[in-house]
Amino acid sequence: MTDAAALHVDTLISGAMLVTFDGERRIVKDGSIAIAGTRIVAVGKRTEIEPGIVARKTIDGRRFVVTPGFVNGHIHVTGEPLTRGYVPDNTGFEENVWRWLIPLYHAHTPEEERLSAQLAAVEMLRSGATCFLEAGTILDLDAVVDGLTETGIRGRVGAWAQDRAYDPTENQTALTDKAIRVLQDEMERFPGGKQARIAAWPNLVGHSTGTDELWTAAKALADRYGAGISAHMSPAPLDAEWYLENTGRRPIAHLAEIGVLGANVSLTHAVHLDAHEVGLLASTGTNVTHCPLSGLKGAYGITSKGLFPEMAAAGVNIMLGTDGNNNGNASDIMRCIYLAAALQKDARRDASLFPAHEALTMATLNGAKALGLENEIGSLEVGKKADLVLHDTGRPEWRPLHNVLNQLVWSADGRGVHSVFVDGVRVIDNYRSTLIDEEELYRKAQIAGETIVARSGLPFVSAWPVV
Repeated sequence: MTDAAALHVDTLISGAMLVTFDGERRIVKDGSIAIAGTRIVAVGKRTEIEPGIVARKTIDGRRFVVTPGFVNGHIHVTGEPLTRGYVPDNTGFEENVWRWLIPLYHAHTPEEERLSAQLAAVEMLRSGATCFLEAGTILDLDAVVDGLTETGIRGRVGAWAQDRAYDPTENQTALTDKAIRVLQDEMERFPGGKQARIAAWPNLVGHSTGTDELWTAAKALADRYGAGISAHMSPAPLDAEWYLENTGRRPIAHLAEIGVLGANVSLTHAVHLDAHEVGLLASTGTNVTHCPLSGLKGAYGITSKGLFPEMAAAGVNIMLGTDGNNNGNASDIMRCIYLAAALQKDARRDASLFPAHEALTMATLNGAKALGLENEIGSLEVGKKADLVLHDTGRPEWRPLHNVLNQLVWSADGRGVHSVFVDGVRVIDNYRSTLIDEEELYRKAQIAGETIVARSGLPFVSAWPVV
């Protein structure tokens, strides 16, 4: 083959084990993957594709397992990364949110939110998540988008939007108009599209905080802009109790009644549901984000009450999220994959539930589908975005290597992520960010974190004395 006839690429990863998640779910031993610009242009057996390729840079892949980048389907990139672990770990849901989290969120300046988002992004990237869906609790969206753009990560974010007047003296119409303006403004300034790296969604806080008018406005915006909606719902019984008392229907039934469920809606937690609600999620194509880390730490009842096996059997698209750093406390999506595979096995005494390949699919193809990016990310296939992760097998948890799916779920975690590509750019190399000065980031994070908790006025609580 002449050089002119060859396929010229920017990067060639040669001789790796590829876990493709393609239509045949192939695992390719001694495989190679070629990247040109932002896209994968060749993937397969090394001996079959490399003779026709000329690469500007070749990476020896023999020590690596390559997977698609993982999708973190629910994370608070502000409010909690800089206050990680400050909230006592024995607080119930209401105390956790109202006594601790909301004051900490509102104690942040825009610059601190920017720093917080960068810290969250670096942690996600370094543990294999190349794309995320933010929880809709950002106070200064401009600062956060600016900070995230520097990290190289892919994500969908939203400004804090809620409007329900719990106090009868508040003007409900004014609150709703203001919240809708927030949603409209963010969609106009940070429009999405499948190619956008960072874009806004008209996310809602969820629970009982949004009126029907706000929900319908958010759904209309999501439909108009080709975006989606993320909202919290039913981590605890409180949401169902409120909706039953005030609407006569459980939360999912009420959202279905007002016409705001659908394939571009993702409801986070969804622990305290009944069978009818599961059926509504399935029939409307609504996505669910399972957050096992925060569910366990917050005692939500995911093993005793969660209907995740029933959701999966009904065809509900389930993705995974790490939640906040005072809930799950870690942004390593691989820890969530492990728990998603493990918890229901024990809860139902059924080892056949959520095998390794299904748990991995939640963090790849399912996440891509929920974000409307199934044609762009989630698998290693020609034409898709070059968002991929190189897992280092030169580590004790990776040897010996027999069944790579089992190894990824049951043995490995994000600490073994050596390199990460997003849009064909190597944003993590040899365990470090290529775009962010990590030492400076961590130095600033420590100072900012101490400043925020002092500004909040919340007490430091420790079971043991700190001397």
